[in-house]
Amino acid sequence: EVQLQASGGGLVQAGGSLRLSCAASGFTFDDYAIGWYRQAPGKEREAVSCISASDGSTFYRDSMKGRFTISSDNAKNTVYLQMNSLKPEDTAVYYCTAGPWRGSYYYGIPDDYSGQGTLVTVSS
Repeated sequence: EVQLQASGGGLVQAGGSLRLSCAASGFTFDDYAIGWYRQAPGKEREAVSCISASDGSTFYRDSMKGRFTISSDNAKNTVYLQMNSLKPEDTAVYYCTAGPWRGSYYYGIPDDYSGQGTLVTVSS
């Protein structure tokens, strides 16, 4: 059974930082890409970032480039999302997703599997 356990959300002031973690199990980690989506109240879900555990390829949404950094610890089957310079508009539920690595992000961030979300609230 595939399990994706997200953690690390919380309340932070604008300009602050948080690190989200996604602990994965139930699949061959090295063959997958693990990513993050977020959904704010009243808004559609949007892709945030992703990393291929196979070759380290990364994806970032334009508005996150330079502020967010994704990394993978393959020995721990865990992906981290370091979020710096947080803004109130980053407030959302962040979801961890996973899917087989397809060699590129041409088709977007794989989301064959999704875990429960973790709430990030950025106060102004």
